[in-house]
Amino acid sequence: GHPPPARRASTPLPTPAAKKIAMPSFDIVSEVNKVEVHNAVDQANKEVGTRFDFKGSDARIEPKESVLTLYADDDFKLSQVTDILTAKLTKRGVDIRALKYGDVEKVSGNKVKQLITVREGVEQELAKKIVRVIKDSKMKVQASIQGEAVRVSGTKRDELQNAIALVKKSITDFPLQYQNFRD
Repeated sequence: GHPPPARRASTPLPTPAAKKIAMPSFDIVSEVNKVEVHNAVDQANKEVGTRFDFKGSDARIEPKESVLTLYADDDFKLSQVTDILTAKLTKRGVDIRALKYGDVEKVSGNKVKQLITVREGVEQELAKKIVRVIKDSKMKVQASIQGEAVRVSGTKRDELQNAIALVKKSITDFPLQYQNFRD
């Protein structure tokens, strides 16, 4: 961009212009309702505990901060526990695209465990991809990485709406929310 033309000091700016300094903008974030994750884990554990096909089984989900550890007697039971968990999460409005599955590990005998991370925030790689998608679109908006979010700003509100539509279409494997609209 070019520097703005220098203003002569003799013509003071009208005061309402102070509001215009900030351009319309919004933030692209990825947040997960931790309370609902916790509730879903509780419900899934209850279901596993009462189901006949899990009788005498050690199957369970142990939550610790943003990591859920699934335990089961074998791979088949593990996939059942995963299905129960994802169903409960979905029912409680948690987008399961936020889940990152670790490798299935053998514990003892056939017993297995698997770590599932509930990802929050827009990771750097994804943030860079979003910025690139917006830049390549030649839209009249700017995107910048702000910590675990991407801020998109532009002069026109409909350009911002177009940017959201573009990102929604381009990034489909990870849940994103669009917040903090400023006019």
